[in-house]
Amino acid sequence: MENEGIAVPASWYDGISAIRHEGSARWQRGELVLETVDGAITSVAPDDLTFAETQPDRIVYRRRSAPDFRLYLPRDLPPAFASHLPEGREYGGWIDRIGLGKAAIAFAAVSAAAVALFLTAPDWLGPRIPETWERNLGQAMVGDFGGRLCSTPKGDAALAKLLDRVDPGDPQVKAGIANIDMVNAVALPGAQVLLFDGLVQQAESPEELAGVLGHEVGHVRERHVMTALLRQFGFSILLSGANSGLGDTAFGLAQMGYSRDAEREADQYARARMAESEISPLGAASFFERMAEKYGDSDDTLFGWVASHPSAGERARLYRNAARENAPYPPVLTDAEFEALKTMCADDPDVEEFEFF
Repeated sequence: MENEGIAVPASWYDGISAIRHEGSARWQRGELVLETVDGAITSVAPDDLTFAETQPDRIVYRRRSAPDFRLYLPRDLPPAFASHLPEGREYGGWIDRIGLGKAAIAFAAVSAAAVALFLTAPDWLGPRIPETWERNLGQAMVGDFGGRLCSTPKGDAALAKLLDRVDPGDPQVKAGIANIDMVNAVALPGAQVLLFDGLVQQAESPEELAGVLGHEVGHVRERHVMTALLRQFGFSILLSGANSGLGDTAFGLAQMGYSRDAEREADQYARARMAESEISPLGAASFFERMAEKYGDSDDTLFGWVASHPSAGERARLYRNAARENAPYPPVLTDAEFEALKTMCADDPDVEEFEFF
C-alpha cells in the first residue's frame, strides 16, 4: 500500500477501560495499527472503523465492534494516509455530496415555495372543501356556543322574516343570535350565520341589521368562509374542528379576517339583495357612520365586526350612494318585530350567560 509506514500522532480509548492511550497510527498490511508510546499494538480493520465527528483540531472515529471505542487523529492527515479512512460526513449524506452552500440555496428555495403554498393555498383550497366537511365543522362550531343561542317565538319569527329578505337562496342560510356582548357577526362553515347580541343592541333600525346579516350571507354565498378559516387558523382547522373552549372559539371567530376583496364582495352582495328586496341601504350607512364616529375611521381602530373590513367611512358612503333618491322604502320589520329581536336574549329564560374569563 502507498501509505505503508506513514505514521501520524494518535490518541484513543479502547472502549474497555477509561485509560487514554497516546501513540501513533499507521497502515500495515491493510489494517490500521495503533501503537502506544510503550510499544503496545492494536490493529483495527478498515471496515470496522466509522466516522464520528470533526472537532476543531481533530477527527474522531469509532469501531463498530466496540461502541465505546474512540480514535482521535489530526485534521491535517497526509492524503495517502486519509484515503483509506471512512469518509467524513459533516452535515448529512446529501448535504456533504452537494456542499453546504448549494444545500443552503436549495433549502431556501424549498422554504420559499412552502411559504408561497401556505399563503396561497387558502384561496384555491377553501372553495373546494367538500360541503360535508364544511357542514360538520360548522355544526361543531355552533355546538361550542351550547345554550348561549337565544330563542323566543317572536324573536325567531322576526329573524326568519329578516333572513327571507336578504337570502332567498335554496337551501337557505341558517341564522341565529348568540348571547355575547360583542359588536360582531360571523359566517360559519356549513351556511350558518350568527349575530352577536352586542351588535343587535347597537342597531337602531331593522335596516341596519339587514345590512349586517346580508353581508354575512354574502360571505356564505361567495364561498369566503373556509378560505378565511384556513388563513386564520391554518390547515389544522380541518382536522381538529373548533377550539375546545367557547372563549377561544368566540374570540377566534371575532378576529377571523377576510381579504379586502372578499369584504367588498360581501358588501356588494348585501347591497344587491337589499335593492332587490326594497330594503333601504340608508340604515346600514347610518350604522357605519356611527361606528366611524365612535371608533375612528382608520382600518385598524374599529373593534369587532367592523375590524379588518374596509373603513367604516368608505362603507357608509357606498351604502348611502346605493339609495334611490326619494324611494318609498317599506319597513323591513315592524316596530314590534324589531323589539322582539332586541329583547330576544333578555327574554329567553333558558339562555346561558357568556363569560370571557
